[in-house]
Amino acid sequence: MSFSIRSACRADAAAVMRLRRRAILAGCKGHYAAEDLAIWTEGEPGEAFLADLERAFYLVEANGELAGSGMVDLKTGQVDAIFTDPDWTGQGVAAAMMAHLEALARQQGLAKLTLDATLNAAPFYRRCGFSGEALSHYHSPRGLTLSCVPMEKGLV
Repeated sequence: MSFSIRSACRADAAAVMRLRRRAILAGCKGHYAAEDLAIWTEGEPGEAFLADLERAFYLVEANGELAGSGMVDLKTGQVDAIFTDPDWTGQGVAAAMMAHLEALARQQGLAKLTLDATLNAAPFYRRCGFSGEALSHYHSPRGLTLSCVPMEKGLV
């Protein structure tokens, strides 16, 4: 399957929020309480999200539709918002995004990438070369505390 990856812009916000909601509700089901998933996926994007969207977000498109998203902070190496639309799960969307973000980080000379993996996504990140086993807690901007797995991958 061939994907195209492009930088996101503010005009993509509604589509990215729909993708995020669908991915969280499908992928995290059974790993987190339904009430937490509802809170995690409610609401509209805030100004911080819109700024991140323009600064550090990338979108995967396949057959003219939004299939995935991801972001990397090229100052810190923090990876976030790797979401795949459930219709595209298992077809290489997230792997293509990770390869793209890693290439950008290498171009910037970053020594490592870090992320907080959801419980359902940790095995995927391990397949991508990330390490980390310990459980921690992610404190979301929406006031949730979610179990996660802090992970990192060396780039040198």
